[in-house]
Amino acid sequence: MSDSYDNPLPWKRVWVTGGGRGIGAALVRLFVKQGLTVYASARDEVALQALQLELEEQPGTLIPAPLDIREPDQIRSLVAAWQQRGDFPDLVILNAGTHDPFPAREFSAQRCQQLLEVNLYGTLNCIEPILAEYQRNNSGHLAVMASVAGYRGLPTAAAYGAGKAALINLCEALYLDLSGSGIKLQVINPGFVRTPLTDKNSFQMPALMEPEDAAEAIVGGLKTDRFEISFPSRFVFWLKLLRILPYSWYFKMVRRATGAGQTQSDSVGRKA
Repeated sequence: MSDSYDNPLPWKRVWVTGGGRGIGAALVRLFVKQGLTVYASARDEVALQALQLELEEQPGTLIPAPLDIREPDQIRSLVAAWQQRGDFPDLVILNAGTHDPFPAREFSAQRCQQLLEVNLYGTLNCIEPILAEYQRNNSGHLAVMASVAGYRGLPTAAAYGAGKAALINLCEALYLDLSGSGIKLQVINPGFVRTPLTDKNSFQMPALMEPEDAAEAIVGGLKTDRFEISFPSRFVFWLKLLRILPYSWYFKMVRRATGAGQTQSDSVGRKA
């Protein structure tokens, strides 16, 4: 990962949710090293303080802003403080999320709800006050972290993929609504990135990236006018191709690639 860019980054203040680890922490490091003021949010205040200590000699500034995105009042308090001080972030990256993979035989509405409260509704809690402020000023840059898992259904990712698919659809709709408003909206759809969340996956993850490389790809995409920031390109190409295949082909290819259904069918066979 390079430590500098040929052109200065176009932002002064950035808010990154989920900034305590994984892709979020990598983004925070990159922005602070480039001299930006970064508000980093996470539920883990200790992780944010450790990151602040790590980056204290860098040209930028990390300001821990611990909160739980499931709590709208906490978000509104943070936004109100920025408004009062006149230091509202000109770039917001809503990166916070969680992962709870489980197969159909373990399906739980409660587990789905717990995941969606963070990945979907927590993101919505952040979007509302940010968009309101940006629309008052007819300016601002908002990026929402979704995933290529939102393209089509994948094994053990019923809840995770559903939330990400909802975010992609949400951003598509908002992008059309915001056309000509002066507000830049982008959706981020990464492939597999090595983080504590993907460590929960029990299958081999193709084209696995390091979080530092993902952060570089994200910032590179943020500097463009593209709506979607997706990577790695070759992996994403094949996933987008899968989106247009008929279900019979798609299910056959995914089963072959992931082994989905084999464990359950083998179990049934042994019982018979």
